[in-house]
This record gives sequence, structure tokens and C-alpha cells, in this order.
Amino acid sequence: MNAAFWADGVVALHVAYVAFVVLAVPAILLGGLRGAGWVHNSWFRNIHLTMIAIVVVQSLCGVTCPLTVWENRLRTLAGQQGYQRSFIGQWLHDLLFFDVSPGTFAIIYSVFGALVVGLYLAFPPRWPRCGKGD
Repeated sequence: MNAAFWADGVVALHVAYVAFVVLAVPAILLGGLRGAGWVHNSWFRNIHLTMIAIVVVQSLCGVTCPLTVWENRLRTLAGQQGYQRSFIGQWLHDLLFFDVSPGTFAIIYSVFGALVVGLYLAFPPRWPRCGKGD
């Protein structure tokens, strides 16, 4: 398998990361409003919070996402430049990236991160109990 294949795989991983972070928000909101128990799962909620925190901190520090760096390196190894990708790779890439300034992305990520924190506080996770009889 060549580097272009792996670059498409990195884009798919990137899309999955973004999809989890974004789609969890309406799921948590709706689940919380309906009293769904899974909304309070501490593993799920802490992973979700950590994932958006990573994105926010990277954007505020001006750090390029490692998945983007990895994809670009693989595209270079495959002899590709710009938008020379497979159909799936291009489609997934266009789904993720928009032509706005890094500062705009930092604001969007920060507002979204604040929303995640708000949901975390509104529908807090339940921490597992240690020991029997608690």
C-alpha cells in the first residue's frame, strides 16, 4: 500500500475524530434532557471533553493538528501536491477544512469547547464507585 492510501486513512481518522466531538454535543444535550443514563458515563464524557480541549489548546497556541501534518507528509511521500487525492480522500478533506483564518478557527473551537464544558456541567458524569457496598 502506498503513502496516498495511508494519507486517505489519516483523513478518515481525522473525520472520525471531528465527527465524535461534534455529534456527541447534540447527543449529550438530547440525552441529558431525556434523562438517558449513558449521558453520565464518566469515560465517554471525559474522553469527549479531553478531545475538544486538545483542539482548543492547539488552535490557541497556533499548533497545526498532528493529523494534518501527518497527512501532508504522506501526500508528499506519495508525490502529491495540493488537492491531488483520491475521490474519498478529497471528499473527506473538503468536509473538514474551510478557507478561513486560523484565528477564526480558534474562536470557533473555543466557543464549541465552551459549549462542551457547559454540557459537562449541566449533565455531569457520574464517577464509578470504588469498593463494595458504596
